[in-house]
Amino acid sequence: MQRLIARPSHIAAGLLMVAVAAVLGACMSMAPPPELSASVAAEGIDPATSTLVIYRLEDERTWISNPSRAAERFSPASTSKIPHTLIAIETGAVTGPDEMFKWDGQKRFMDNWNEDQTFADAFRRSTVWIFQTVTPRIGPAALHDWLQQFNYGNADVGPADNVTQYWLTGPLAISAEEQVAFLSYLARRTLPLSARTYDLAVPVMVAESGEGWTLYGKTGWHSVDGEPEIGWYVGWLEQTGGEAPGTYAFAFNLDMADPDSDLPKRKAVVLRALSDLGALPAAN
Repeated sequence: MQRLIARPSHIAAGLLMVAVAAVLGACMSMAPPPELSASVAAEGIDPATSTLVIYRLEDERTWISNPSRAAERFSPASTSKIPHTLIAIETGAVTGPDEMFKWDGQKRFMDNWNEDQTFADAFRRSTVWIFQTVTPRIGPAALHDWLQQFNYGNADVGPADNVTQYWLTGPLAISAEEQVAFLSYLARRTLPLSARTYDLAVPVMVAESGEGWTLYGKTGWHSVDGEPEIGWYVGWLEQTGGEAPGTYAFAFNLDMADPDSDLPKRKAVVLRALSDLGALPAAN
């Protein structure tokens, strides 16, 4: 795989990403609006050990709980499957969402990892071994270049022999603020990618939908012995109706003292917050 050469359009997109991050950073210096902290607390999560950022693209309004943590970088874990899916399709490392990967027979953490499955299945199931098959096809140099062009956190993939681990154990790290900046450009389709990549990759990221709205998202769970466990839920909402139509990029992370209890709360917090803002229908 040849090393990626940045084109002027790529550089311009990267500069725009920096500008968005600066806007978000300025907004985050303000006191957190009470509705987001209340939304977090209502799902049994301490706002002091978590952060939620929501950014509406149309008017650049930002809501945030715990601004100081929003700028802190953590391992992205499986939320990195969003940029990895884009890069894999754009570079030809996979033919598309329907490429089939044959299970090697090794029993792994999740039962639904232990079977043949498509690349789209791997995204939705967070099938680590498939992404560990794909990243070496791309190569560390190209991966770093693409992540850097996306302004994706520190874009650090480490040495070549870490190409199957860098998003799980480090050194790749990203803040909630940076996740939202990246996702806002993905939602606008202004990352330096082909139309084909958007058309193939974005539908894979649909988490759920309803009348007039579609939610795109990915969970993440950083779990390394001797390190704090961190949960993520990131993505964006496209809402064409309701009380507050618009496109909302979001990123939530939290310390998980009790993963069994906290894992379901990653998505629940975001859904409640979007509902509280009027961007989603109220939960029944």
